Amino acid sequence: MKIQHTLFCSLAVMAALAGCQQDGSDEKSKQETAVSQVETKEVEVSKVESVEKRKAHNPIDDHTYGNLHEVKLEHLDLDLTVDFAAKSLKGHVDLSFDRLKDDVSALVLDTRDIDVSKVELYQNDQWVAGEFELAEKDDVMGSKLTVTLEEGVDKVRVHYATQPQASGLQWLTPEQTDGKKHPFMYSQAQAIHARSFVPVQDSPAVRVTYNATIRTPKELLAVMSAFNEPDTELDGEYSFEMPQAIPTYLIAIGVGDLKFKAMSNRTGVYAEPAILDAAVAEFDDTEEMVKVTEELYGPYRWGRYDLLILPPAFPYGGMENPRLSFITPTVIAGDKSLVSLIAHELAHSWSGNLVTNANWHDFWLNEGFTSYVENRIMEELFGRERALMEQSLAVQDLRQAVQDLPKEYTVLNVDLKGADPDDAFSTVPYTKGQMFLVWLEEKFGREVFDAFLVNYFDHFSFQSITTQQFEAYLKENLLDKHPGVVTDEQIRIWIHEPMLPEMMPNPTSDAFNIVNQKTKQLLSGEITLAQLGTEKWTVHEWLHFINNLPAGMSNDDMVAMDMEFKLTESTNNEIAHAWLLLSLKTGYDVVMPRLESYLISIGRRKLIVPLYKQLMETEQGAEFAKRVYKVARPGYHPLAQATLDDIVNK
Repeated sequence: MKIQHTLFCSLAVMAALAGCQQDGSDEKSKQETAVSQVETKEVEVSKVESVEKRKAHNPIDDHTYGNLHEVKLEHLDLDLTVDFAAKSLKGHVDLSFDRLKDDVSALVLDTRDIDVSKVELYQNDQWVAGEFELAEKDDVMGSKLTVTLEEGVDKVRVHYATQPQASGLQWLTPEQTDGKKHPFMYSQAQAIHARSFVPVQDSPAVRVTYNATIRTPKELLAVMSAFNEPDTELDGEYSFEMPQAIPTYLIAIGVGDLKFKAMSNRTGVYAEPAILDAAVAEFDDTEEMVKVTEELYGPYRWGRYDLLILPPAFPYGGMENPRLSFITPTVIAGDKSLVSLIAHELAHSWSGNLVTNANWHDFWLNEGFTSYVENRIMEELFGRERALMEQSLAVQDLRQAVQDLPKEYTVLNVDLKGADPDDAFSTVPYTKGQMFLVWLEEKFGREVFDAFLVNYFDHFSFQSITTQQFEAYLKENLLDKHPGVVTDEQIRIWIHEPMLPEMMPNPTSDAFNIVNQKTKQLLSGEITLAQLGTEKWTVHEWLHFINNLPAGMSNDDMVAMDMEFKLTESTNNEIAHAWLLLSLKTGYDVVMPRLESYLISIGRRKLIVPLYKQLMETEQGAEFAKRVYKVARPGYHPLAQATLDDIVNK
């Protein structure tokens, strides 16, 4: 194999694949919008409200129009019909609330691309017509809906229909599903997309219970982030109850040709028939994951834990919708090599769903804690070495990410400055947050830190908290009880300073060290491909190997490697991604037919956005990207479309 020894020096640059759940790292940057004030009949609104006005209006969350300081939403009752022909949810929502002040004159809600036909007030045990005003649309915030309240009213009904372009919904044709016979619809509400399918105070600071009646074509099944009856019969009308108070971004719905198969008495899988058995075989360790997490951090408080396997268009690895995690099919590898994603979404049942960030500046409280718990679950089930490999891959990606991100977005307690909160979706809140907790564990010892986390989850259960609340709790319950271990200044640096602190742990894997040594020998010509010793490599070792090969690989070397290991034909979506990306960087064009089918068949942003970005680096690649994107775009989720439109159409 003709690989020059001098190429090995580039191995010092680590660029490993991100963890399965960190799919928002390529979200586009959005410019702050200018202010244009207009007067209306009841309330002063603006086409684009200034950052200062938002913060003054609601200092706990500047990404909602909701008057949280005056009204506390308690419960939602949804009654919706799923209209596939119109690509619309149609019906009404009843919003029950408490008044926090005596002189409250309005209920202010968030909407985006929703048609509101009328509003009613529940007054004197009957529904009466109410007055409302729907403001012009802000590109980030959507449209403020202001409902005038009468004295004594504590329930409002909003009649509405979602528009086809609603950012929180994706409508798939039968041809875009596995079965090819029936359409499919699902929601994705995080961060502020719930407002595109439910008029609500769309803030993680708002926690509500909800009931729902969902009407669908009779041959389809509806499921929600609520109690799903495993033995539900298809009849076109389904009822749901979510008795635990959840943040609004965790309201979720899926409708399609779904079947259910149990994995234990409290876990199971909903999926299209063609993929159901494969999903159950892949994820049948889920019950053990639940048990392990309960042993570590206390009881699972949500009843059932089921999985919904979505079509490949789903833009993320997974979404932690309570009781029913939404999962990409791209992690069904046939060997359980990518099940850390399931551990991650399950971990959210403690960190994120049970204890939630109060606003999107505190997103790391959700994802940093969850990434830490995920890795502890993987260690318990699959051993310390696998956990270390997954940590190491994540940290390699983090080190690359902070070089590419705006510096202000490398802070854990990030200041979004009025931007779309999707902008903060990167590996930083996940892995930098995780490494902060790993550092605390190393400083205080695992036994002490585990006890702290158990108390933390219990103390703040079913609450939404800020970074400042966490810092106060950390100081009182860990730092002050064990003086002299870490300083307040160290905590400040971790949470409030940009980039990566020098004190950050750097997890290393013995298996990766061996791969590095073998790679060095291969690149220097000391050993051949056949002597690389890949026979027992895990997916993690393959990813580490491919991600750290030099971009200067010759075409002959790429051909030889492909012939030896059949990498272009890999059915593991993570390995295929890594190989296709390397091939684009080295100019190995044999992969182009495989790349085209890959980009058309998968909508997961983590796997496709870097490939489109690399294609746009050359004139020939850009031509290929534009041609393929034209075909693939209709099958992508609106969130993926928004990201890729800026990349491909620039």
